[in-house]
Parts: sequence; C-alpha cells; structure tokens
Amino acid sequence: MKKIYTILLLIAVSTTIVSAQNSKTKKADNLYERLAYTDAATAYQKVLKKGNADLYVFERLANCYYFINDTKKAETFYKRVAKSKDANPEAIYNYAQSLKANGKFSDYNTWMKKFAASKPNDTRVREFMKNPNYIPKIMEDMARYTATNMEGLNSEYSDFGGVMFGKDFYFASGRNTSRKTYQWNEEPYLDIYNATDVGGTIKDATLLNGDVNTKYHESNAVLSADGKRMYFDRNDFFEGDYDKSENGINQINLYYAEKIDGKGWSGVVSAAFNNNEYSTGHPALSPDGKTLYFVSDMPGGKGGSDIYMVAISADGSLGTPKRLGDNINTEGKELFPYMDSNGTLYFSSNGHLGIGGLDVFYAEAQGDDFGAVNNLGNGVNSPADDFAYKYNPTTQEGYVSSNREGGLGSDDIYMVKAVEIPCEVTIAVQVIDENSNAAIPGARVDLYDTMGNRLSTKTSNAEGMVSFKAACDQEHEIQAVLTDFESNAGKVASANNEKISAIIALKPIEEIIVEDKIVLNPILFDLDKSNIKAQAAFELDKVVSIMNKYPNLVIAVGSHTDSRATDAYNLTLSEARAQSTVQYIISKGINAKRISGKGYGETQPKVSCEDSCSEAEHQVNRRSEFAIVKR
Repeated sequence: MKKIYTILLLIAVSTTIVSAQNSKTKKADNLYERLAYTDAATAYQKVLKKGNADLYVFERLANCYYFINDTKKAETFYKRVAKSKDANPEAIYNYAQSLKANGKFSDYNTWMKKFAASKPNDTRVREFMKNPNYIPKIMEDMARYTATNMEGLNSEYSDFGGVMFGKDFYFASGRNTSRKTYQWNEEPYLDIYNATDVGGTIKDATLLNGDVNTKYHESNAVLSADGKRMYFDRNDFFEGDYDKSENGINQINLYYAEKIDGKGWSGVVSAAFNNNEYSTGHPALSPDGKTLYFVSDMPGGKGGSDIYMVAISADGSLGTPKRLGDNINTEGKELFPYMDSNGTLYFSSNGHLGIGGLDVFYAEAQGDDFGAVNNLGNGVNSPADDFAYKYNPTTQEGYVSSNREGGLGSDDIYMVKAVEIPCEVTIAVQVIDENSNAAIPGARVDLYDTMGNRLSTKTSNAEGMVSFKAACDQEHEIQAVLTDFESNAGKVASANNEKISAIIALKPIEEIIVEDKIVLNPILFDLDKSNIKAQAAFELDKVVSIMNKYPNLVIAVGSHTDSRATDAYNLTLSEARAQSTVQYIISKGINAKRISGKGYGETQPKVSCEDSCSEAEHQVNRRSEFAIVKR
C-alpha cells in the first residue's frame, strides 16, 4: 500500500550526504526533487545495477520507499545507511520507524536508542527514553474503539478524510480516472466527493458540485457549523495560476469557498498566509468556529510539519497563525488535526510514541491550551498509517483513514465505534500542601492505568480539585506535579462505586535536598536492564526540577547492580545504568557539564545479603543515587 497522505503536505526531504551527487544520479535526483518517488526509486535502482553504489544512493533509495510506504524495502536500504559512521540521524530514525512498521519491535528499540545517542535533546528521544518498552503496553491494553472498513464506499484508489455533516458525508478520493496520474503514487489526482447517509449506510458518492475541484489535488474538507463555508486544501493553483517554489515544488495551500444556492461551492478564496515556498493544509475548526487549525512546514516550525492555529474574525477573514506548543509538535510530522465538541484535539503524528508509521493521538483541552498527548490505542491505530480521525463524543462514532493491511485501496476510510465499558467510576482528586494542608491550584494531575498508560491529564482548580472518569474494577495510579514541589503519586484501589476520593500531598522541593545528597524514592531497574522505567522517570523529573531551580547545582550519579552475574558484567551494566540516567536528565534540557555518572557494579550493596537476597532485596540494590558536587 502507498502512503497517499503526504501528498497533502509536500515536504522536501534533504540529506546530509551530498558528496555523491554526480552525473550518474542526475536523472534519479531530478525525479526525487520533483517528489516522483516511485520513478525515482526505479532510477536509483538502475544506478545500483551499474555498480555505482554509495551512501547517498542508498539513503535516497531508502527515502523513496519510505515515502511511498514500502517499509520492507525501506528497511533493507536504511540498514546499509544506518550502520555507517556517517549516517544521517534522520535516516537512523526512519530505519527505526520502518522496523517498527514491520513488527520488529526489539530492533526498533535498539535503533531508537542509537538515534537517541545522536540527538539526546530531540523531543522524540525524550518521549522514548521515558518509556522505551511502550509498544507491548499499547498492544496489550484493551482496545477502546473498533474500526470497520466502509467497503460500500471505498474504492481501489485512495479514499480518506471522511467527515459527516448532517446527512452529507464528505471525503477525498483518487477514483476520478479522468484526472491525470500523479507521479508520487501513480494514482489520479484527488477530488472532494459528497456521499449521503441512507438508512445508516453511506452511499451514492458524487463529485462535489461547484468550483472547488480542479484538475489538481483537492482534499480535507471541513464545514462551518452553519454549513455555509467549506475549508479545504489544494495544490497551489488559484485563479488559473499554477505556482511553484524556487526549488520547483508545487506546494499545498489552504482555501475556502461559500455554498451558493443553485451553484454549489463557489467563490474560492486563498488564505492570506498561503505562500509559494511552503505548504499549508489539513484544516480543522474549533467547536465555536472562531479558530482554524491547520498544518504547515512554514519557517520557524519545530519539525517536518507542525500544527498551527489562527483566529477567524467576525467578517470571516483569517488572522496571524500561531504554532501550537512543544507538547503537541515534535521534530517529526504532526498532521490532520481535528477538534471534537468537547474541545479535545486529535491529530496524527510519527513523532510521538506510536505503534505504526502514523498513529492517532489526542490531547484534552486545558484552558486556552492542551494537556498531555496520549496515544488513542490499539483498534484505531495499527502498524500502518492511521490518520484523518474524526469523532463525535455524543454518538461515540467517527472515522479514521488508514493504509492498513486488508483494505480495498491504497488508503481506506474506516468507521470507528467506541467499545462499551462495563462500568465507569468518578475519581475525585485533591492536591494539597503536605505541610499546611492548603489546597494547591495549578498542579498537573495525570491518571494512569496499571500498564503505565497515561489515560488523562488535568490541572487542579482553585480548590486543588480535579475529576476523572475511569473504568471501574481496575486499579489506577494518580500523579501530581507542580514546579517548586516534589512530585507525588498514589494508587486508587479497584472499586465499582460511583465516586472515589483521593488526596495527593506535595511538599516543597527543597525538602528532598538532605546535606550533600538529593534523596528520592529509589530509582530502580529491572534485572539485566538499563532503560529508564516510567516510575524512574517520575523520580528523575524531581532532579530536573531541582537543577532548574538551582542553576549552579552540579550532581554526580552513582549506579549500582545486584550481585547476580559476574563482577565484570555488573560493572559494565551499572555504567550503562549511570549513563542512561545522565542522558535522561540531559534530555530534559540540563547542561551536560552539570551532571556526571559512574557505575559501581555490585561493590556497594544497599542490602548485604549476597546469594541469599530475596527478589525485593535484589531490586533495592539495583539503584541510582545522586550526590551534590557543587551548590
């Protein structure tokens, strides 16, 4: 299957390997720069067959296959590139993503750690290092949604971006064979279609009436609440002009049209911030219709593509775009935003921790901002690309587009339905000051399940209160975090009551500084492992808070093992644990000069029990400790 979604936001790809460009690759390079990746791959293969193989050709060839979603071939060629000492870090990342898409989760972890070593401050690295073994947790967690292929609507071509408005269903499709073929994926150019809900079945798809569709790409329709305005994206083609960037790339731009009785959608207007040099697309509207969200690779962004917001004035004009925060945007690609009636933001990303190429994520509204980003989980997400998610919390139904196995075309639309939860409980949490018992407003409170999956994030109100809805008869963990306070957590016992109350007490952060040490709950490691567990990350964030508050503080990390295995092996393992701890703290923005680490093996046990240790005693000995070197 081919990855059509990227057509909608054309992002030029560069490589750090430039020395190999020459006359032998000229034809392939020209195709590559025009984003004709299928033809470019064929051309680079011919270069290889002539014996002209080097890192440049291998990386370009790998990129071609990666961009058309042939992850098996991409893996083959990225493997050659990633093992080179001169490997581009993004090639290593793409290699890891290909391994993940191909179900090789252990290899994915290995190469993500190598990517982490090259870019420790990368947002994608920070998320991964917090929870490197996250995939089994997502896969094992109960699916909260089912996704069913809409076989009566989908075609052998790409179909995606379905959205319901009343009885009308709008979506993009490449089924119009009267259009010329696009070089990227050798399918016809996209058009916007309109279908009808007849007795619960969406059928009778026809080309959208009016001036929206042209001979180029149109897609991602979204309608205003009154149904009179449609926002959509299209190739940079307006009023008869087909424009290109300085590099010869025709970008994707945002447009809107009005519904005129008897004429369909007419009066197409180009968004004021459109530009020949970058793309803008994937429009979405806030519930009140006053804000437009969209995706762009405009200068000043964080990654390949970021999500932006822009105010819609009373006269319908658009203001100045503002990029969403770094909790949403990563160094990867954030695509296809959507906001439901509750103000929850959904989007697709390959930068946050997912199980496939693109996963769907959500972040709940939090005042004028958004809370923590969460993976929507197995069911909606798959090992392939999952995107263009739409959901109605009232009906508990929606749509997602995907190129997962078993589809009819290169991309298909799936109907999403929430899985009925047997029962639900309200968890009321109050955050207080441990010393004064006073309520603490403004604390971030996270709700986790027993697998370590973050289910929800909220901010405590003036009374220090937050409230969560959760599945009953299950144990949950609550964590509370606030600057200048020591983070704390507590478990809520399994119950099927209508309401459960809990209190999380925070104490001032200074209290964890005891003489020449930072005293935390134990930083524990699993047997024979050096990765940072979720519980460890929670404790290490306290160290980060301390070091942010006291910018002159310098600390030394000492890591230790239990007595199982040889002395030499344990020394090596403890050193790996020390460096893993150091790298985590550096990844949170702390200068590397302010922290050092050393492994002590089994030479300094916390509990001297040697071969008679219980499992609990062994785990106590597997630890990291923090000494203050300089205040």
